[in-house]
Amino acid sequence: MIIETNLQWMQAEFIEASGFFNGAEDLSVEHFHSQEGDLLKDDVKIGDKAYSYSKKVVWGNELENKRLIKRYAKLALYKSLCDYLGQNLVWGALTGIRPVKYAYSLGENWRQKMAEEMLVSESKLDIVSRIMQEQKPVYERKEGNCDLFVSIPFCPTRCLYCSFLSNEIGKEKQLDGYIDSLVKEIESAKPLIKNLRSVYVGGGTPVSLPLPMLERVLKAIGKVDCEYTVEAGRPDCIERETLQLLKDYGVTRICLNPQTFNDKTLKVIGRRHTAQDILDKYELAKEFGFSVNMDLIAGLTGESFEDFKYSVDKAIELSPDNITVHTLSLKRGSKLKESTKKLPEGEIAKMIDYSVYKLINSGFNPYYLYRQKYMAGNLENTGYTKSGKSCVYNIDVMEEITDNLACGANAVTKKLILAEDRIERYGAPKDIATYIAKVDKIIEEKNKFFLEKP
Repeated sequence: MIIETNLQWMQAEFIEASGFFNGAEDLSVEHFHSQEGDLLKDDVKIGDKAYSYSKKVVWGNELENKRLIKRYAKLALYKSLCDYLGQNLVWGALTGIRPVKYAYSLGENWRQKMAEEMLVSESKLDIVSRIMQEQKPVYERKEGNCDLFVSIPFCPTRCLYCSFLSNEIGKEKQLDGYIDSLVKEIESAKPLIKNLRSVYVGGGTPVSLPLPMLERVLKAIGKVDCEYTVEAGRPDCIERETLQLLKDYGVTRICLNPQTFNDKTLKVIGRRHTAQDILDKYELAKEFGFSVNMDLIAGLTGESFEDFKYSVDKAIELSPDNITVHTLSLKRGSKLKESTKKLPEGEIAKMIDYSVYKLINSGFNPYYLYRQKYMAGNLENTGYTKSGKSCVYNIDVMEEITDNLACGANAVTKKLILAEDRIERYGAPKDIATYIAKVDKIIEEKNKFFLEKP
């Protein structure tokens, strides 16, 4: 039996998801797939050049068959584009956001398979290898393991690059109603948890809430005996009273995210604080004994390599437990996307290369990694950690090895079906008013989602 499929959609998805090939968006590309038994064949035509590829595969079920079709179709398209344009990408034909999860799925010979089948570069394979080594003390696939995520989608201002669901807190008229609904959902969700691995209160900027509201959320979560992270994020939202409240409720880890240590850039991206504010609030956080993560972004508007180098060096000098380096991405819904057509990919690649070299040689090991659409230079976001200080939540979420019970607007709950190696998802409404109006239904549906056997 021969199955034939026109894969124009995949060609469009691949090029759009990457944006990696200079000039690829203007090409005329035809992609046709056929399958006869265990033989997959892909024919690609770009301009006046034609390419043909075939691969014999073995699969166990229809879902695995679909995965293999997509994998080798992307590989065929990638090889064709590389030849036609004379370009190669550091992540090869991989477009997924979780390269490390993909490596785990390939078994012992993951490195050889990623190199030969997806044409991933040696430098990126080295990073994946380091991450898998660092994850060993934390990585655990076990029935009943769960992480709790709580969404606080409010910030004092909206940053230039941000595409998250995040409302300016000073303009939000339904704040009381949101907190009422969120507390109700958290309390109803707690009985669904079996083995709690970590709690993560994210946003937005959770600490932008008035302290009585923040305390209501923390009280609903209750005392937990596991890693407990709150996104403190913006130093202009952190006071001694804020940190004392977090400490009183058992929070163990906070994210204090500079993005840059250059005042001129902070102003450009819409931050209402200075680099000195970051230094002051970091010292305050250390007084309370929190484990601290700092985020940096490579490629921020107007920043040179030297500007970014200064930020990396400054973060290392401060010596938090974790440093996460993000590659700038032109995300739909961000102000940056509206004003920028193309990012300086060569300069940003140089920034990322420096961060890898400097952080590893300063005692920080990469421990998780993910990629996004529209990311400069086909690169990645990487979390680095001091030995033994890995964030459990980040590993669990990025490798998708636990249930994730998520509460709040735009929160996506995931249930891991270990026996079938698949994930089911339940997404809450993005809109604040809709979330508030439907919270009782959300609670009912999520209970059913978790308690019913797959």
